[in-house]
Amino acid sequence: MTSAEFTEWQAYYRLEPFGEVVADERHGAALALHANLNRDSKTRPKPFTPDDFIPWRAARESDEDAPILLDDAEAQSNLIRAQLFGVPPK
Repeated sequence: MTSAEFTEWQAYYRLEPFGEVVADERHGAALALHANLNRDSKTRPKPFTPDDFIPWRAARESDEDAPILLDDAEAQSNLIRAQLFGVPPK
């Protein structure tokens, strides 16, 4: 995959998210709906939200917008490779 193709996929993902993150959000919404249908409003006045069923969301959103930019081009490539494919940096 070329750098240009990777950049295009990143842009496409920002417009049309796909993958496990979107599936987790969809499942969280379904669980929140189910929990709210069965919620006792006297014991729990605040309704459930999808965030209540997606534990990783709060930790991930805080760091998601901050890019990691390294001065060394090879180190940057190794970081991208590790994030995409789980290959540890050399």
